Amino acid sequence: MEQKRILLIEDDQDLRGGLQYDLERENYTVSAAATLQEGRELLKKQGADLILLDGNLPDGDGFDFCAAVKKEEDIPILFLTGRGMEWDEIRGFDCGADDYIIKPFRIPILHRRIEAALRKYGKKPGARCYDDGYLKIDFDTLAASRENAPLSLTPTEYKILSLLLANRDRVVTKTLLLEKVWDSSGNFVDEHAVAVNMNRLRKKIEGAERTYIKTLYGMGYQWVGGNGTWNG
Repeated sequence: MEQKRILLIEDDQDLRGGLQYDLERENYTVSAAATLQEGRELLKKQGADLILLDGNLPDGDGFDFCAAVKKEEDIPILFLTGRGMEWDEIRGFDCGADDYIIKPFRIPILHRRIEAALRKYGKKPGARCYDDGYLKIDFDTLAASRENAPLSLTPTEYKILSLLLANRDRVVTKTLLLEKVWDSSGNFVDEHAVAVNMNRLRKKIEGAERTYIKTLYGMGYQWVGGNGTWNG
């Protein structure tokens, strides 16, 4: 099995060396950096499957680094930091972190959190997902993002998207939407509710120059999203 690559950015020399030794014993390939600049260079040259990141570093703020990486890379980032205030933790997740671990921490727990993050990103072939680079939707984990920013979609919106994608070359009628999305739950809705939900969904997934859902008046809706890969 191919070794997973971890980029460790930590300015404490003893902790950095100890973590690198421990993680390599766990069969990871580890690149270690003491500054954000070193981390950027290693990420650019070698890539990474996961980043372990301190919050405070000599040349900058780990939170800003996390936000910048998340705009470009779809990889998990776990904070290892002494900044344990609630506001710091909230800020960590707001900038895109997948986990926030406060020092001191137990090594076995760190191992499990790394494994969980890698499982989350290591999707199996055939998973129910859509990805065109701009919009990403995972129907198995109910996770979605637009331009790498997390999207909050309702269960009903996931059902609508799944139905549209499964019929991307055909028109999905309002009758079919009512039957497959709402009637299956035993809830009565009218056609106006379909239109309201569709408009709300469009606002979430479409941008100024992006159109994914086309309305065919008197008929229904059709997915016109383009060349994204779809496994469903």
